[in-house]
Amino acid sequence: MKIKFPGFKILDRYILWKFLSTYFFAIAMIIVIVVLFDYVEKIDDFTETKAQVKEVIFDYYVNFIPFFINQFSGLFTFIACIFFTSKMAYQTEIVAMLSGGMSFRRLMWPYFLGALAIASLSLTLNLWVIPESQKRQVAFELQHIKRRQRVQFDRHIYRQIEPGTFAYIRGYNESSSKASFFALEHYYSGTMTHSLEAADVTFDPETKRWTAPRYTTRTFDSLGVETFDQFRNLDTLINLEVTELGRIGELIQTMRIGELNTFLEQQRTKGSDAINIIEVEKHARFAYPLSTFILTLIGVSLSSRKVRGGTGLHIGIGTGLCFSYILFNRFFEEFAKSGTLPPGLAVWLPNLIYAGIAVYLYRKAPK
Repeated sequence: MKIKFPGFKILDRYILWKFLSTYFFAIAMIIVIVVLFDYVEKIDDFTETKAQVKEVIFDYYVNFIPFFINQFSGLFTFIACIFFTSKMAYQTEIVAMLSGGMSFRRLMWPYFLGALAIASLSLTLNLWVIPESQKRQVAFELQHIKRRQRVQFDRHIYRQIEPGTFAYIRGYNESSSKASFFALEHYYSGTMTHSLEAADVTFDPETKRWTAPRYTTRTFDSLGVETFDQFRNLDTLINLEVTELGRIGELIQTMRIGELNTFLEQQRTKGSDAINIIEVEKHARFAYPLSTFILTLIGVSLSSRKVRGGTGLHIGIGTGLCFSYILFNRFFEEFAKSGTLPPGLAVWLPNLIYAGIAVYLYRKAPK
């Protein structure tokens, strides 16, 4: 059985052009506004650290822009659909198309082509472009923006390095590769069996070894009796990369999809408690671009009917729906990160809910 695609006509080119041009114009306007506000906010940092204009433009803003394009992509796909479709409905162009024998399903063809182009762009940005640009942007921020330097690492870092074994690091400084305190804790059936503790420790990123002039071991027997021993010259190797010392949420944003999958498997092997956060990031990179089709169907179905409020009413209702979608996304992601819901279900659930809304509106759209 062969699948037949409808031919591409002048009307299709007209709708596709209007859709994409409205989308890219809206995105360009918001990016200009965001860049201006961001520049005004950070100009003192740029001046104080003597950042060159070329660095600010190519190392920071060129890498800053893809992230915000993707952030606003769903919203402006929705607005673009509603804006020009509502205008066509108000001018009775859609009534003329449907009266001329075109089905509403056929009318959706150029819209879905536009949605495919936008979703492909968003998916490419999510999987490969944004992680690379985030690395360069972070590198620039660490050098030229003081606030970024203070929040790169949590003061208290707690990582599971293998099942039953946890590392605690306090006050880690990347420039000196030193921490004020280090502890290696071992648990069995939820009870600590022994630990190793040291102050003023140094980490070697190449060998993954921690060294300190002195260290203490604590051992707990079956009765809970604790034994202390003190030693000199700590030199221990643990399965912990220097990148894992950073905030997990920020770390995974700088990973391309292949690196993210590898990191996820590595953390699963260790039994890390950050698996939910990583899985949410992985699923979101696919779910958000694919929502473009859902938002497009909602936008066209909602705005194709001529109403008294015209474009303004359509944009008001549509924007409310779009923001509620974004709110649901954030809401369910937090549930997934806390372990209340499975990450896959939590990330895709808003898409499933709004796909149902899209189908309902599609059936109610003028035929």
